[in-house]
Amino acid sequence: MTLIATCLGAMITFLQITATVSALTTIQRDLRIDPTTVIWIPSAYTLVVASMVLSAATLGNRYGRRRMFGAGVIAMIVGGAVVAGAPNAAWVIVGQLVAGLGGALILPNSLAILSATFTDPHRRTEVITAWSAASGVGLAVGPLIAGALLQHYQWHSVYLSTIVLGVVTLVVAAIGVAESRPSAARLDVPGLLLGTVAIAAAVYAMIQGGKDGYTSPVMVVAWVVAAVALVGFVLVELRTSAPMLDVRLFRSGSFSAVMVVAAVSLFGFTGVAILMVLFHERAQALSPLDTGWRMLALFGVYAAAAFGAGRLIRRTGFKAPLTAGLVLGALASFGLAAQGPTTPFGQRWPLLALFGAASALVVAPATAAALASVAPAQAGMASGAVNAARQVGSVIGSSLLGTLLTTTMLADLPDRLAAHQVGEPTRTAVQAAVAAGATGDQPLPDPVRSALAEALTSGVQAGLRINGIVFLVTAVLALTVIRNRPHEH
Repeated sequence: MTLIATCLGAMITFLQITATVSALTTIQRDLRIDPTTVIWIPSAYTLVVASMVLSAATLGNRYGRRRMFGAGVIAMIVGGAVVAGAPNAAWVIVGQLVAGLGGALILPNSLAILSATFTDPHRRTEVITAWSAASGVGLAVGPLIAGALLQHYQWHSVYLSTIVLGVVTLVVAAIGVAESRPSAARLDVPGLLLGTVAIAAAVYAMIQGGKDGYTSPVMVVAWVVAAVALVGFVLVELRTSAPMLDVRLFRSGSFSAVMVVAAVSLFGFTGVAILMVLFHERAQALSPLDTGWRMLALFGVYAAAAFGAGRLIRRTGFKAPLTAGLVLGALASFGLAAQGPTTPFGQRWPLLALFGAASALVVAPATAAALASVAPAQAGMASGAVNAARQVGSVIGSSLLGTLLTTTMLADLPDRLAAHQVGEPTRTAVQAAVAAGATGDQPLPDPVRSALAEALTSGVQAGLRINGIVFLVTAVLALTVIRNRPHEH
């Protein structure tokens, strides 16, 4: 029952991501949102998760992990309800922020509950990989649920799935999860504030910089604030008696490398998922449900492969699956980047499946490798750190690759329209409508539709290539630095 409850919690946190991504096109069309604001909708959720996940682990240690896990589920329900009733983009983002607080409370405390319940190291590794696989199930069913609901109802209905699954999770947790409270840890308020400011400022600069320019005065200020807050965070954590994150852990090269791998794994997984959903819905004009079925090749294979990753680690250690997963993920990214709007799905699904399997070889073992890289007494902090790294990677992936898609598409659109011999008055009107997110529901002339599909595809391809490069560089790091077996303390 404990494993079921924690897996359901992991499912909710990731279902929120892909259900939102699947509904983005409909939300943008209905609320007439500009492309930059659209990127904020999924990024608002992962931003709060990344900023708060370390503090959420400390709250669990102080007030009880089961209690904070339950509070997180309630926050997810409330956030889903806010988005479900949202009349405009601002309220959608507010609901996503509230849900992000829930995700931050759920992730580290569910992992800590599993670590406290399953004490055998090998058994714990298997349970953690099952927990990671459950997140893949949430990712897989998100587009299907969203697509089915969008066929019959408005986009608001998509978030009812979060509410229903949240209520089920609360019931199972009340029955099967025992309370655990290892220490009355003091909440690190300065660290919380500085860490949140550092992440928020950096993500704001990445997203808004795509629209205003990364060297504009406001963006320069944002980068400076992020850098100063990060330095302040490190200094505070070194001096406090109860740090939110003991930065001395990063003296271990293996631990530091695992944090980078964890961040890159979700950077690619979340970023590629967003790119491919937008590609199917906008470049190929597929319905959300048809897109959901196609994305099963990615999410379904990930969930299935993640279940087997735990047993694989026993035989090979951490280094081989992490390195192989990153290399295979890079190859899949480059292969997907070579495809265009007219490429049939029969040529795409093997690459989506390969990327899903590759991600499973990285995401689940990275969590286990982080716990194995530190002393047992530091396992709770390590679990919080790896969750933070994963979520920072996720928010950077969704924001950076999403912003790259938007900027590349807008820059490429004039040439595409000209190539399809679209006249100047229409060309200017189309560019203005795309920049403002006001293309509407009206059918477009074939030349305009083809130009839009090609411009968006160029943005998707740019993001996929960047992801492939990042994966290859990280594979070298994993191969050369990460410790292959659990450390003997």
